Amino acid sequence: MIAEILNGAMISASLIIAIGAQNLFVLKQGLLKEHIFWVCLICFICDFLLLSIGVLGVGAFINQYPLLTQLVALAGVLFLIWYGILSFKSAWQGTSSLQVSSSNNQKKPLLAVVLSTLAVTLLNPHVYLDTVVIVGGIAGTLNGEQKVAFLIGAVIVSCIWFFGIGYGARLLAPLFKQKRVWTVLDCLIGIIMFYIAALLIKYLLISS
Repeated sequence: MIAEILNGAMISASLIIAIGAQNLFVLKQGLLKEHIFWVCLICFICDFLLLSIGVLGVGAFINQYPLLTQLVALAGVLFLIWYGILSFKSAWQGTSSLQVSSSNNQKKPLLAVVLSTLAVTLLNPHVYLDTVVIVGGIAGTLNGEQKVAFLIGAVIVSCIWFFGIGYGARLLAPLFKQKRVWTVLDCLIGIIMFYIAALLIKYLLISS
């Protein structure tokens, strides 16, 4: 049992820690201190549900329908390009909505933040690839009891990671008081989003 828990934790950590749209979004919200508890909770719940789906064997089922995977990838490409354009626009104008403000009146409403969190999580195809396909494929070799232990390890890491970067981001707040740092972050986000979109386009061309 302990071995499966540790195995699930290590595999989950190796996938979730990679820089991506979701992690950057959580980091930004943590810096802004905008409804960060709900952002972290939504990301964790989505991760928990998708990990559960993958470990329980749905990942292998989805792999039998390439068209479904391609549609998810196409939606992801459109979302990532749109997200990247917005990031580059913010960097160019130097008026990023990510800039830390001392005024609570400028904070986005909870509903807007919740919808943005769901979008950056559920419209990101890499979330499904990591949680459902990869983790699900690895867990497919385990028996029922081992799968539960594997899932526990993966979920623990997910919880620690999202709440860790969400609330730990405030430690970087003094650095992000400089507009130049926000510009660099916006550019970095845009580059990463375009890079992931390019990988998905390559996948679509190869699989078509």
